[in-house]
Amino acid sequence: MSQLIPLLSEFLTKEELAAELRRNPRTLDRWAVLGIGPPRTRVGRHVLYRRASVQRWLLALEGSSERKGLTAR
Repeated sequence: MSQLIPLLSEFLTKEELAAELRRNPRTLDRWAVLGIGPPRTRVGRHVLYRRASVQRWLLALEGSSERKGLTAR
């Protein structure tokens, strides 16, 4: 028998992503309003983040903060 992979296994909830980034979930909401956060998907009232998209977003931040003279906190 083949093992089924859960449909949403590639996605994180807002709370899960906030915990991984060590940020408040409301910070992710603020980033979305400002257009600076990772791409997100809405399913009804739920916000989901594809893990691969978040990783690409983080990689893009690596170079951009150095170019703008920003430092990591």
